Amino acid sequence: MCSSAPLNYHKIDGQPLILDGGLATELEAQGFKLQGDPLWSARLLHSNPQAIEDAHYRFLLSGADVVTTATYQASVTGFIDHLDVTSEQAGQLMMSGVHLAKEAVKKYVSDKHAAGQREPLVAGSVGPYGAFLHDGSEYSGAYAHGMSIEELKDWHRPQISSLSAAGADLIAFETIPSMKEAEALVELLREFPQAKAWLSFSCKDEKHISDGTPFSEAAQIANRSKQLVAVGVNCCSPTLIEPLLDSIKSLQSPDVYWVVYPNSGEEWDREHGWLETSSKTSCITELSLKWKKQGAGLIGGCCRIRPAHIQKLRQHLRGSCTSSASLV
Repeated sequence: MCSSAPLNYHKIDGQPLILDGGLATELEAQGFKLQGDPLWSARLLHSNPQAIEDAHYRFLLSGADVVTTATYQASVTGFIDHLDVTSEQAGQLMMSGVHLAKEAVKKYVSDKHAAGQREPLVAGSVGPYGAFLHDGSEYSGAYAHGMSIEELKDWHRPQISSLSAAGADLIAFETIPSMKEAEALVELLREFPQAKAWLSFSCKDEKHISDGTPFSEAAQIANRSKQLVAVGVNCCSPTLIEPLLDSIKSLQSPDVYWVVYPNSGEEWDREHGWLETSSKTSCITELSLKWKKQGAGLIGGCCRIRPAHIQKLRQHLRGSCTSSASLV
């Protein structure tokens, strides 16, 4: 179903690849005020790129096999609108997301922490059109009803072009809420024949993506592209992952990877942000072995998941970590 060859080389003893966690969460923990910013963490590509590189590096120290660029809420149009830059400068900022992640990988590989390890991958993050709208619609997909496939392709093309040109190992289509937008992305990917990608949906319950399409139907989009290396779900509660994967178990084959990276399970309030009533981050570690048995080949975290959580996840799945450094 999916062409998984690019990941085969990097899988370690048949174990899942470990993804990183919430980059914006880590940056906010370092004191950066991102909530409410229409560019979110992507603003730091312009104002403080070193902070982004350092955050990538901390996730690599935690044992991440894949780091994802700070471009989820970035777009050429968004940079032009909110930073008063030219189209060319906006494209360069998009590309810088890949360059910073690769610099972090280069530094990590040169350190003793990487001894005997394969080189980590860089995934270029592409968020849905709803992320640009900055109104939470990446969790509903309502905007897609009024857009054509071609309009969605036109919107995403500059971002994919920049990330591919910068040398991203993979493109990460993340938090996609709409089947129509997923179809547009798969079609658009053909314009970049050398690119490989994963596609992860936002899901509203145990059986459906955010626009109401059954997850089992959405996952079959893998049949339509030899460039997709994995299909799955991100930024949902960890407790939804098992039933979602159960709903697509009939699609499982040796050539298919599932990608799962939920958030902490805490509640999000649009006015106040994450409600810190209780921490549920341990759920990811506790449930990850089940996801692995269900066929998940890429496992990590999304919002509210920090390097220390990724370190625990790796230890739980593999019994060891690349570094014993304290990650707080």
